[in-house]
Amino acid sequence: MRQDVKKIRNLLKQYAKLKRDLTAFNQVSSPSFDGVSSHSSRNDTESRLINYVDLSYQLKEVEDALNAIDDPQYQFILHDYIIEKRFTRNEACDQLSVSVSKFNYLKNQALEVFKKIYS
Repeated sequence: MRQDVKKIRNLLKQYAKLKRDLTAFNQVSSPSFDGVSSHSSRNDTESRLINYVDLSYQLKEVEDALNAIDDPQYQFILHDYIIEKRFTRNEACDQLSVSVSKFNYLKNQALEVFKKIYS
């Protein structure tokens, strides 16, 4: 598998983690003033908010690319097999009624399509 396709596959694997991180983001608390001046240009609340916005943006970019894919087989492979890990490769082959070699071909095609839309 080509290096750029491996990067896309790893990005999709991280998608579920991004979603969990975003869901786990706690409500931003009000900053407190302890009377001591700080030389830091950012406080913890600001950093957390920036992280939240960054995660939201990354998540939306991936979701937009996934939603732009029309082929139901590609959607199944990308979402249910790679992202959610609901099926083993053999189970995914059974779901799609294809051989392992055909599944690998479809998986690579799905990753290529995602890469074109995502970039």
